[in-house]
Formats: sequence, C-alpha cells, structure tokens
Amino acid sequence: MRSRTGTCLLAVLTVLLVGLLLGGCAKEPAPGGEPAKPVELSGEPYVIGAIFAITGDASSLGIPERNTAEMLEKMINDSGGINGHPLDIKIEDTKGEPAETLTAAKRLVEGENVLALVGPSRTGSTLAIVDYMEKSEVPLISCAAGIQIVEPARKWVFKTPQSDRMAIEKIVEYLKTKNITRVASLSDNTGFGKSGRAEIEKLMPAAGIKVVTYEEYGPKDTTMETQITKIKGTDAQAVVCWGTPPGPAIVAKNMKQLAMDIPLICSHGVANATFLNIAGDAANGVVLPAGRLLVRDQIPADNPQASILNEYADKYQAQFDKSADTFGGHAWDAIQLVAAAMREVGPDRAAIRNWIEQKQDFVGTGGVFNFSAEEHNGLTKDAFVMVVVADGTWKLAE
Repeated sequence: MRSRTGTCLLAVLTVLLVGLLLGGCAKEPAPGGEPAKPVELSGEPYVIGAIFAITGDASSLGIPERNTAEMLEKMINDSGGINGHPLDIKIEDTKGEPAETLTAAKRLVEGENVLALVGPSRTGSTLAIVDYMEKSEVPLISCAAGIQIVEPARKWVFKTPQSDRMAIEKIVEYLKTKNITRVASLSDNTGFGKSGRAEIEKLMPAAGIKVVTYEEYGPKDTTMETQITKIKGTDAQAVVCWGTPPGPAIVAKNMKQLAMDIPLICSHGVANATFLNIAGDAANGVVLPAGRLLVRDQIPADNPQASILNEYADKYQAQFDKSADTFGGHAWDAIQLVAAAMREVGPDRAAIRNWIEQKQDFVGTGGVFNFSAEEHNGLTKDAFVMVVVADGTWKLAE
C-alpha cells in the first residue's frame, strides 16, 4: 500500500511529465469547440531560407519581411508544422546590397541545403542572384517588384510583389481620368528605380502621355531640390516618382518647400508607414497604386482577398504592435506559397517549383495569383487599387 507522501509525489511527477510532453507538441484545434489536442512535430525539419534587407537604406522593406517570416514560422509550427514536420526558416540580412545578397544565398543553399529561398527585398539584389539560383536549381520567390525578375520567365525564379509595369499601367489609367497629359519622371538609381523608369519610357508615350523630363537621385541623397527645381521650370502637370523610402518622402517634402502645386504620384514602393512618418504633412495628397492591404478596412467583405488581408494584418498588429504593410505582405505570400507546395509535394525542390508554376487561384495579400510556365508573377494590374494619403493615412482614391 502506497504512503500518502508517495502518492502525492507520483501525482506531481505525472503532471510534470505530461507538461513536458505537451510542451514539445503543437496544438491542433479540435472540432466542435473541444479542447485543443497536441500534434507532435516529428521527423527532419523542412528548411527554407529568407534573405531580406534588414539593415541598410532598404530596411523599411526588410524589417517587416523578417518579422513576418518569424511570425509565420511560429504560426505554422503551432498548427502542426508541414505534415507534422517543423518548419525552419533561416533568415539572413542582405543589407540591401547585391554582393551581400549573393553571399547570403550561397550560405543558405550550400550550407543549409534549403528547399527554397524567399526574398530578397530589392530588385537589384534579386537580379544579382537569379543566375546562381538557376544554376543551383533551387526555387526563388522574390519579394521585389522589378519586371526583369520574371521577364523573360526563368525556370526557378518567381516573385510575389505586383510588377512595376502593372503599377505604371494603373497610373496611366489614373492620369487619363484626371486629363493629365504631361508628367516629369523622377526615379532613384537603384535596380527598382531604373526598372520603373524603363517602363515609364515605354508605356507613357504609348498612352499619349508626354514625359517632359527624366531626373534621377541616389537612394542615400538627403535632398532633391535641384531636380525638383528643374521640374518646376517645365510644363509638367504631375511628378511621377519611382523609389522606396526615404527618397520619395524627401521628394514630397522638397516639393512642399518649393511650393510645387502639382500632384505627386509615387510607385508602390512607398506603400508603408515609413513613407508617412518621414514625409509627415507633405505626404497628404500623394497618390500611388498599392495592394489592397493598405486599405483593407475599405475593401468589400465579399472580395476574395478580404479574409487573408484581415488575418495577416490582425496577427501582425497583435504580435508586433505595428500595422502590417505591403512589404511584409510580400513575405507572407511567398512563405505561404512555399508552405502550401511542401504540404502537397514534400521536401523536393523540383516538385516545389513545379507545384508553384502550376498553381491557380492562390489568394494572397498582393492579389489572386495565377502562375504558369510563362507567368512567374501570376498577377495583373487589377491587383492594384489607387490610394491617396489623406490626413496622414491611406484612403481609396477610386
């Protein structure tokens, strides 16, 4: 017969053992509102890489992407992983630099044997590694916008952001509704800015819109007064600025300081809180094409993206006490795409690539993706809405 002390000790040990077992398991929601039951993660982790501009002048893109990757890793593992396997996302900082990006990609592909790579944040950084990824035969899902990333289509390279070409097509539509026929182009000299300028040169004149001058600036420049003064001396009816913060925010402030009373239309590269914070009151009135995430509260509930937009934004706000933005959304879409592929085909690089290329009606924060052998972005200009900054926040301009 056990003593009372022995019985109590056994009960305590049992509770501790159960706690340890449950602590090593993910929780799977049970049907009918019953208590969640543990789902044990077993087997080798499914490892993917993530390369973002966490530091450097493009950190306003990379930080929300990094945060999103960390959040998704936990979410997926807490929900049972990938078919019971834990998801392990190895994150590297590219500093927004092409050479750093290539080094990070090699470290993850060759050192960590990742199944796929998500990122980088920038067009130029992505273009620096596409040949390496093709040679390595590892799927790359970029979080950068330049059309050159996927045109022509490369076998192993995809991307989730809406392309700059689509953004300019959307801007052309907007300019026509405002009867604007003359614009000035002002772009940064990064890969993103150069890609946007090339599309402006092709699409705007073809649409009957004259570009009266093309001006450039460096992403680390602290003033664009010289370029804006030159633009002020033209007959431009609007300025189209192509870049990512801080540059376009400085442009907005300089235009206000120089009493430029024509509209400033920016690229989707400013679709985050950093632009609003730097530009301050000068941001009011700025128009841009953006994904629906920025204005999710103004999107009809029956829109196919509505539930995804709300899920991502609510979870990001809850975890980081910050609003979700477009760039973190690109990482969400890319990682969810790879995770969905792995659930279907397992840890096989070629099979993951094939699954993504054939995927239709994949709903993400950036739009509804329809991939094919010729289309490795999977979006059209309808993934954009026109947005205007009013009273320091984003509003639908349509």
